[in-house]
Amino acid sequence: MTEQKGKAKDLLVVGTVAIDSVKTPFGEADSVLGGSATYFSVASSYFTSVRLVAVVGEDFPDDYLGVFKKHNVDTSGLVRMKGETFRWRGAYGYDLNVANTLETKLNVLTQFDPALTEEEKSTPFVFLANIDPDLQIKVINQLKAPRLVALDSMNFWIENKKKSLQKAISMVDMIILNEGEARELTGHSNLVKAAKEVRIMGPKTVIIKQGEYGSLGMFGDEIFSAPAYPLEDVFDPTGAGDTFAGGVMGYLARHGGVTGDIVRQAMIVGSALASYNVEAFSLQRLTDLQFNDIVSRYNEIKRLTVFEDFAH
Repeated sequence: MTEQKGKAKDLLVVGTVAIDSVKTPFGEADSVLGGSATYFSVASSYFTSVRLVAVVGEDFPDDYLGVFKKHNVDTSGLVRMKGETFRWRGAYGYDLNVANTLETKLNVLTQFDPALTEEEKSTPFVFLANIDPDLQIKVINQLKAPRLVALDSMNFWIENKKKSLQKAISMVDMIILNEGEARELTGHSNLVKAAKEVRIMGPKTVIIKQGEYGSLGMFGDEIFSAPAYPLEDVFDPTGAGDTFAGGVMGYLARHGGVTGDIVRQAMIVGSALASYNVEAFSLQRLTDLQFNDIVSRYNEIKRLTVFEDFAH
């Protein structure tokens, strides 16, 4: 089912585990497993061992824990608290790049206060999924000499806690945002200018997700544009960005470092995993992959962009 080549517990993710209800033009799913840390941890588990830190309520189904177990995700940091699990209900029109939030119930997420164990503090690769930037800062301050720390965010935090978010950004090595967030954070409509502006804030590597159009990466003196895999059938884009981030970070942790070539490969891996994720609701497709499926789609994306030198 999975192929993990890293050392035990190479990657730590702190984020949300949720129960989602989603409707698209092609169907709907009610009360299914979701959350940023969920998609991230399953995607990254194909490449390295993963520790998960999150909170759920008393209503969280035991069956959903089986998804993490299947992928050997360490859930000792998944705390069950009195109350209900974070819930999100959303809908998509035919423009599947735009999610319309119909209802958000934070529930036990309002009590989330991540206190890391000694083992979690020493994890070499760390990803702070979309949570309150004050919590992201708290986690960063607990870490012990990590090799790479990355974060994600969202428009809500840009609009309501921009100073805290900017502080968190200044403390990490990498940031992964979508194009709307990058534009709002920097005030630049041009993504190259936006990426340069974000790098000034602190991160050496900036990756901007562009949905069905792929992603843009800036690192060192390089800019890399990674295509998305063209699909005929897209059923549910929920979690695609978190899946992409999981593929990127899982691949980096697998290889133990960050070079230009590895980041480029990681972005293609992220695109490959995200393309599988959108083929079904929730994690139905993502959890049933074989490692060779990821390799195959990686190679297909590579073939899409191969061309000969200019003919004189």
